[in-house]
Amino acid sequence: MSKAGSVGLSAARLKHIDDFIAARYIDTGKLSCALTLVARQGEVAHLGVQGAADVARGLPLKEDAIFRIYSMTKPITSVAFMMLVEEGAVALDDPVEKYIPAWRNLGVFAAGVAPNFLTTPPARPMQVVDLLRHTSGLTYGFQSRTNVDAAYRKGGIENARGKLTLDGMIAALGKLPLEFSPGEAWNYSVSTDVLGYLVGVISGVPFEDFVARRITGPLGMTDTAFFVPADKAARLTCCYNRDEKGDLALQDDAPASPYLTAPTLAAGGGGLVSTVADYLKFCQMLLNGGQAHGHRYLSRKTLALMTANHLPGGKDLTQMSRSLFSEATNAGVGFGLGFAVMLDPAKALIAGSAGEYYWGGAASTAFWIDPAEDLTVIFMTQLLPSSTYPIRRELRTLVYAAFDD
Repeated sequence: MSKAGSVGLSAARLKHIDDFIAARYIDTGKLSCALTLVARQGEVAHLGVQGAADVARGLPLKEDAIFRIYSMTKPITSVAFMMLVEEGAVALDDPVEKYIPAWRNLGVFAAGVAPNFLTTPPARPMQVVDLLRHTSGLTYGFQSRTNVDAAYRKGGIENARGKLTLDGMIAALGKLPLEFSPGEAWNYSVSTDVLGYLVGVISGVPFEDFVARRITGPLGMTDTAFFVPADKAARLTCCYNRDEKGDLALQDDAPASPYLTAPTLAAGGGGLVSTVADYLKFCQMLLNGGQAHGHRYLSRKTLALMTANHLPGGKDLTQMSRSLFSEATNAGVGFGLGFAVMLDPAKALIAGSAGEYYWGGAASTAFWIDPAEDLTVIFMTQLLPSSTYPIRRELRTLVYAAFDD
C-alpha cells in the first residue's frame, strides 16, 4: 500500500515520475535503468524500479541493485572528517600542510607545462575548510581546461583505483601546482580524496576502515563499500556512456568490473558502491539531525554548519566557479562542507526550499535532502557523464509537483 497520501504526496503524481522517465529515457534507450526513491516524514512514499541492470544480457533492474555512486561518496567522507572535527582532533582553519608537510611549498600555476611549471606563492596557505568546500586550488583532470588538468591526467591521478595508493596520490599532487590561491575560487576537484587521506592520518585508522567502523557499519549500510564482494557480484549493475552516434554503449561490464576487487586507493571523492536502501539510511540520519536508532553520528549544530553556504562573501557557484561541472551553472546555489546548498530557488529557477542540500555522482546518480519538507529523494542509474541529460532538474520539478498538502 502506498504511503504517499499519508505523508502529503499525491500517489498519481508520484507515478507520473516513472511514466516520465520511461517515456523520455528508458523506452528511448537513453538510460539503461532508473531507480527512484521518494521518502517523506520517515516513510518511503514512492519507489520506482525501471529498466535493465544489464542491457545486453536482458537482466532487469532490481530494488537491491548495487550502483557505482562516484561522487555521492563525498558527503560520506565529509561526515567522517567532521566527526574528527567534533572530537577536537582537527580544526577547519588548520593549514593542510600541518598534516601533509610535503605540501608546504605548493605554488600557484603561472605558466608552462609539466614538469616545467612556473608558479607564484599562494596568497594564503590551503586550509582544511578549502578541501571541504572545493576552494583548495586543486582540480580534476577530466575538466580538460588547463595545463594543470593535463598534468593530472598524465600522472594518472584520476581513475587511480588500481594504480595508486592514497599515499601515492598525495605525493603526486605535491609535485603539481594549484590552479589558484586557496579561497579565491570554487573548482570541483580531488579535494575530498585528500580529506579521506587526512581521515586516515589524523585518526590513525585506514580511511576505508574508519568509514566502515564509524558510519556504514553502525548505520547498517551492509551493501556500501569500496568494492563488491563475490557473494554480491550478481547485483552490480553495468555502467554505460554514449557512443559517437549517441547510442547507449557499455562502459563497465559488471561481470568483469574493477569494482569486484578491492582497490589500491580507497577514494573518498568517488570510490564507493551502494544501494538505494543503504543510501537512504545515510540520508535519513542526516535528516534526523545526525542521529539514527539512538546512535549519534554528528551533532545537530555540526550539520547546520555543514549545510550553510561557505563560499566566500556568501556568493553562489555561478559567481565563484571555475569548474566545467554541470551543477556549477546553477544560480542561487552555494556550497557547504561536502554538499551543494540551495540558497534561493527563485534564482535557481526550480521548485524547492532554501536550505536543501544535495549532490550527485558521475554516473548520473543524485540525492537531495529538504529539511523544511522532511523530504529525501535518491535517484540511481548508471550513465557517464552526469551532464548528458537534465534529469536531475526534471526530477526535482516532478517531485515537488507531487506535493498535496
